[in-house]
Amino acid sequence: MENILGLVALACGLIVGLGAIGASIGIALMGGKFLESSARQPELMNELQTKMFVLAGLIDAAFLIGVAIALLFAFANPFTL
Repeated sequence: MENILGLVALACGLIVGLGAIGASIGIALMGGKFLESSARQPELMNELQTKMFVLAGLIDAAFLIGVAIALLFAFANPFTL
């Protein structure tokens, strides 16, 4: 029983930690590409900025879904008897 709870806590930490790293890397790459593209074609900056914010919201939504799953495992653990 204690072994299962410890492994679930470890899994929750991994879900949140790896999700945060992935979201950070994704937003950083997207921001860099946005700056490159807006420097090449400044007349498209408004359209690109709108698309960048939509994609940033989707990347953060994927991370928050991971956090919700980790909270489900932490507080309503389906693996305990």
